[in-house]
Amino acid sequence: MTPPAPNVLRFGVPKGSLQNSTIDLFGRAGYRMEVRDRSYFPRIDDPTIEPVMFRAQEMSRYVEDGVVDVGITGHDWVVENNSDVHEVCELTYSRATSRPARWVLAVPEESDVQKPEDLEGGIIATELLETTKRYFADRGVNVRKIEFSWGATEVKARLVDAIVDITETGSSLRANNLRVIDEILSSTTRLIANRDAWADANKRQKIEDLALLLQGAIAARRKVGLKLNVPREQLAEVLAILPAEKSPTVSQLHDDTWSAVEVILDETVERELIPQLKRAGATGIISYPLNKVIA
Repeated sequence: MTPPAPNVLRFGVPKGSLQNSTIDLFGRAGYRMEVRDRSYFPRIDDPTIEPVMFRAQEMSRYVEDGVVDVGITGHDWVVENNSDVHEVCELTYSRATSRPARWVLAVPEESDVQKPEDLEGGIIATELLETTKRYFADRGVNVRKIEFSWGATEVKARLVDAIVDITETGSSLRANNLRVIDEILSSTTRLIANRDAWADANKRQKIEDLALLLQGAIAARRKVGLKLNVPREQLAEVLAILPAEKSPTVSQLHDDTWSAVEVILDETVERELIPQLKRAGATGIISYPLNKVIA
């Protein structure tokens, strides 16, 4: 790859399970990104950003080496690759849930293994090879072999003594009748930067701006804006219904007997409040989605 222009930020987009959710996140942050079939170079409507796609598993290596200035990957792969990068911020989004992903040590339900020490002399299958080696070495457990698994690791749990696999909800483990005996690593998605790029004032400002917008888009995912009109004599009653920790915007309408109220709420709160607000005298209630919430 040729080096980017000095004023261009080369951005590593994760290819694979995070790809679509990352492109959607950029869209909500205000960037239009498009990926053509079989292309590793997405288009983006910002000439100062040059996206390139790598698998999340190898992203931290390319960021550390300066192939890209900044990228998105899981904290687990930074640990696995032992990469020397700057972690800019956490980005709590993923393909399934916003919960941290967990790498767990699991065995079949019928297994006699109850704790990691019971795997002395055993065989472990995992994609997280180096981290698993360090895990057993730190505990002084001498397993016979830790072999790399090329996917479908749950299936191999009955062919070896145990597996180390990633889970968000635990549903796949339960479906395969597997039992977790320990958690090896908890991971969320991170924005990581090359240390030289982070030391460059221009690139650092661009990275920080991106981080702010991406985090704002994540913060807005489960929130909505709410607008309503309220007769002045019922304003106190309506405001008392709104959550105490929120500070709604209240403005006077042209008809000074009415006020307009606007507030940002969690979706789960909004659906409970609307009927109450209506009964309290609010009218013209409008609920709308948000792209970004910047604290």
